[in-house]
Amino acid sequence: MADPTEPAPGLSSVEDEKTERINDAELALKGINMLLNNGFKESDELFRTYRNHSPLMSFGASFVSFLNAMMTFEEEKMQMAFEDLKATERLCESENTGVIETIKNKIKRSMDSQRSGVAAVDRLQRQIIIADCQVYLAVLSFIKQELSSYIKGGWILRKAWKMYNKCYSDITHLQEGSRRRASEQQATASQSLMDGVSQEALDRLKGSVSFGYGLFHLCISMVPPHLLKIVNLLGFPGDRLQGLSALTYASESKDMKAPLATLALLWYHTVVQPFFALDGTDTQAGLTEAKSILQQREATYPNSSLFMFFKGRVQRLECQISSALTSFRDALDLASDQREIQHVCLYEIGWCSMIELNYREAYKAFERLKTESRWSQCYYAYLTGVCQGATGDLEGAVSVFKDVQRLFKRKNNQIELFSMKRAEKLRTTSLSKELCILSVIEILYLWKALANCSTTKLQTMTQVLQGIDDVSCAGLKNLLLGAINKCLHNTKDAIQYFHLAARDEVGRLSNSYVQPYSCYELGCVLLNSPEASWKGRMLMLQAKEDYAGYDFENRLHVRIHSALASMRAEVQP
Repeated sequence: MADPTEPAPGLSSVEDEKTERINDAELALKGINMLLNNGFKESDELFRTYRNHSPLMSFGASFVSFLNAMMTFEEEKMQMAFEDLKATERLCESENTGVIETIKNKIKRSMDSQRSGVAAVDRLQRQIIIADCQVYLAVLSFIKQELSSYIKGGWILRKAWKMYNKCYSDITHLQEGSRRRASEQQATASQSLMDGVSQEALDRLKGSVSFGYGLFHLCISMVPPHLLKIVNLLGFPGDRLQGLSALTYASESKDMKAPLATLALLWYHTVVQPFFALDGTDTQAGLTEAKSILQQREATYPNSSLFMFFKGRVQRLECQISSALTSFRDALDLASDQREIQHVCLYEIGWCSMIELNYREAYKAFERLKTESRWSQCYYAYLTGVCQGATGDLEGAVSVFKDVQRLFKRKNNQIELFSMKRAEKLRTTSLSKELCILSVIEILYLWKALANCSTTKLQTMTQVLQGIDDVSCAGLKNLLLGAINKCLHNTKDAIQYFHLAARDEVGRLSNSYVQPYSCYELGCVLLNSPEASWKGRMLMLQAKEDYAGYDFENRLHVRIHSALASMRAEVQP
């Protein structure tokens, strides 16, 4: 590990400052790459050693501290992260004058325009770091799950967005000016200087701000439609394509956040897009991009548990479940010192096992998560219970379902609320192995994992569902049979089952989401038929407007919004 170049005492030339700055950027990027190659301790040590060397290294140390807090949820580490981020923020704080104006003022006060440019770059870097710190401070605030914390976090995010937007605009203007001047001088952009600011430095800064700028756009674009107007009124944007473009730019830059932007893109393409069916497409969307990213970065991150994890996600979406399990287990081994990454891998192992109908292995994975994880023990307990019951161990399942009630803590959390209600119902009814398998299939459906199941497994599920005669489950059973037949491309049967599910009134109280989801599914099928697309659109709108207060309502609204937006895009010339 090379030390950053220290400027000789008394020297203040532009080239010395520039060299030091570039070394800071390189060292920070090296630290993040260490982190992603499972060198968490080494990365932490590197950043803390040089924490006082520059704002960039201070931010690197604070980011590692924040990540450590997010991976453990321990109060002490969250407080330490808060203090570290505030310390970095104080280090970077400066006047709020715009960057362009700062350059002009500096030029007026100094004949050395190059020094003025370097100062402007430093100021831009500090402003971006302040915005980054504010985002992470907002996340720490949200974790407290108190109304005052939400308000405070929202206000902090608004301030951060304004800084990102201003810096993004300023850097873009500087880039354009630099390129124009380089063209006029018939010199290459990388060699030209505009007020002492090299094109290379501007490109790195553009990458730095593009990470936060892009994430804002991407995350806000996924806000449920009925909340979007409120969010936009608060001044937040929501352009998904612009967000993806900015993250792509950041991922290809030489900034320390380039690897993080790469992970954000992989997260979007392999987790978010398939789950919400964004762009009106199914689980195959984005796989080409994700595979390309993984291939390009394979040599850089040969030992990265996170990149191995995303490789497993791609394989799972391609229905290569056996290969996916191998990748997730490899990632689990690579993350031996990173408990939360291990938990993410265990979660996927549990899911792949459910997809394979290997209930025993799924039960083992979820039981470990129930014991070790601090994220949602209630949810993990429910998954443990249904998988345990699906193996035939009904007594053990009932015992776990009792734990679900005890572990239910977050009343406003839709997943925990659903888990608690389902566990209560299974515990009080005449429990059977088949009802537990139905619950497993329901989870696979709600999390859009049926499309990852093989034809053989889907046929096995069909046989189990057809053997269930419980009247209270009739609507749910028909919805699941419709979804399975849709995956098997049995369109006629799928439509028939969705119609039956949409008309179910008996189970409406216990399975409140069945009717709106059935309308949505029926609408999706009909949208693919030119002669019936108008009816499909009507069913989509019916699902959106005629039902309220059911489980996973926001989730369905996002999917409906995406499907209708995709339909509108297709009819436009």
